[in-house]
Amino acid sequence: MIQEIGLGGGCHWCTEAIFQGLKGVSEVRQGWISSREFPSFSEAILLCFDPSVISLSDLLRIHLQTHSATSAHQMRTKYRSAVYVFSKAQQAIVEKHLLELQTEYPEKLITRPLRFQDFKLNTETYLDYYRRDPEKPFCKNVIRPKLVKLKENFSEQLDPDKIPLTRSGESRVKFL
Repeated sequence: MIQEIGLGGGCHWCTEAIFQGLKGVSEVRQGWISSREFPSFSEAILLCFDPSVISLSDLLRIHLQTHSATSAHQMRTKYRSAVYVFSKAQQAIVEKHLLELQTEYPEKLITRPLRFQDFKLNTETYLDYYRRDPEKPFCKNVIRPKLVKLKENFSEQLDPDKIPLTRSGESRVKFL
């Protein structure tokens, strides 16, 4: 049964690119999410996943390792480190996983489960941002290093059919 979860932490273009390439992730929508605890919108993604292919724990581990999950920097209103949940049951599961994953970090995780309230999809121009033009400076300098880290640490979770192609589609992006 397909499940949905929201993830926020850094730039939604980066987060979108990271989760688009994973096995078991069937949809990634990039935009802004608000929560009951924080009604202001923050950059995030909504993703649909098949827990029989990729576990929520693995998704959270990837999320924590691909953004600054322990840094309470001044841009946290725009880039809230969060897991947006859709039920009390899902919140309890996320809380349990975050507590378990805390052991992998010397600093305290600031990532919190927040109750999903609303979502605004980004404009068409900015959707599928990395895949549309991986040679843009932002893509090369900010997103690509995160994808390299993803490949190094989570290669077993990558879906080779979803790995981003170059703009022309002729060859795989060089970092892969």
